[in-house]
Amino acid sequence: MINPYLDIVIRSVVVYFFMIVALRIFGKKELSQLNTADVILILLISNSVQNAMVGSNTSLLGGVVAAFALFIINMIFKKIMLHSKFIKNLVQDKPEVLVHNGTIEFKTLSKLGITSDELQEAMREHGVEHYKEVKLAMFEIDGSISIISGNDQLRQTHHKRKIHKTLGNLNN
Repeated sequence: MINPYLDIVIRSVVVYFFMIVALRIFGKKELSQLNTADVILILLISNSVQNAMVGSNTSLLGGVVAAFALFIINMIFKKIMLHSKFIKNLVQDKPEVLVHNGTIEFKTLSKLGITSDELQEAMREHGVEHYKEVKLAMFEIDGSISIISGNDQLRQTHHKRKIHKTLGNLNN
């Protein structure tokens, strides 16, 4: 019979890697642009995987062991990503061009699931009224949209979208 706390560690590591794969499949936008439905989804996911991690052990120590295992595996995985380009490319997307010299990349917007309203919101947050004024708009690896204006009077800005680190952020 396996040690109950080792069982919790193994379960927690399996759930951690499942969540990495799920976030990779469903995309980085899910973390960077949370709405009410996304918050509810995160809460339900955390509740559903809790039992998968701790099993029938509902003790304080069981919860602490699961949390500790998650912190350790996250630290190890970040170090692996730092040293392995293959793993980093497997888990992280590349930055994507959304607007280049005033031309919107509709294919990219569609692929990433970004609406024109969301792009316009990001442009307004950067002080840009019309897409023709955008020299470069990028969807960054952390899910934020950075915009460089072609207008010399406007500052070049990089505005972080509201990012909730509920599920962790692999990019730190």
